[in-house]
Amino acid sequence: MFFAKPSKLRRKGILGMNKRNVSYIAKYNPRSLYPLVDNKLKTKLVAETAKVSTPRLLHTIEYQHEIKQLGDVVNQYDGFVIKPSQGSGGKGILVITERNAEGFFKPSGETLTLSDIKRHVSNILSGLHSLGGKPDVAMIEALVQFDPVFDRYSYEGVPDIRVIVFKGFPVMAMLRLSTHESDGKANLHQGAVGVGLNLADGKALCAVQSNRPVDEHPDTGSHFETLQVPHWDKILHLASSCYDMTRLGYLGADIVLDQQLGPLLLELNARPGLAIQVANNTGLEPRLKHIETMKKHGFSVDQRVQYSQQQFGIL
Repeated sequence: MFFAKPSKLRRKGILGMNKRNVSYIAKYNPRSLYPLVDNKLKTKLVAETAKVSTPRLLHTIEYQHEIKQLGDVVNQYDGFVIKPSQGSGGKGILVITERNAEGFFKPSGETLTLSDIKRHVSNILSGLHSLGGKPDVAMIEALVQFDPVFDRYSYEGVPDIRVIVFKGFPVMAMLRLSTHESDGKANLHQGAVGVGLNLADGKALCAVQSNRPVDEHPDTGSHFETLQVPHWDKILHLASSCYDMTRLGYLGADIVLDQQLGPLLLELNARPGLAIQVANNTGLEPRLKHIETMKKHGFSVDQRVQYSQQQFGIL
């Protein structure tokens, strides 16, 4: 484990949890708006109204007795994702990439039966994976066919892009890549790789796994120096528009790249983590303060994106 002196962290502009909570989350995120992002089903409905692209919602299950019909639903699709509406940290998400007469297959190759999936959905409804353990709704979404540009950089999972948006301005971004250690999930706390991204063009800046610098993916061996995220301007535009959609001043937008559909909003977070600073090897606080000192403006989404790319990107 690595430790750094507080003075060194301040010089790097590192934003700490207390400062984030008091000066940004509490100040810019009205609690009345939290349900828009804490509840993924509400997020999806609001996104549809705002014409923000998301993975297609196939079905929802709200009551235990509805589980009887689950087979009729999932047997229509070769792949799908089941997730709790109010889950957090990737808990309770079940990804099925293939279905045949033998059963349902996870990205790892593990086979599940329909009974296994019914049990998982029952656990979701009982609140096992949800914030505060409250009863929940199970969402069944279309499986994202991730862009092959990431084939060499991810292991048994769908990579996603986390963008921190402050008052509508994208201020920092990273690519999260699943690993064997993370069990195919793009969760840094479970061992995924975080790759800091240049806001100007989406090129990789540096990468970390478990807070340690890495130059290549631990499972595929592919180096990150040539990695560049496609559709970069569209991704930043999508992230920036989430501010107008929710009116949350400080948020994290998680975006995936579908091979056919392009950038899709996966979910939003009103309390985004701070590990993105480690992945970028730079602090958030100077960028946040810069936006705070700006005079009132009438910037459009495109103008906010262009401003952030020029101000915070490496040209």
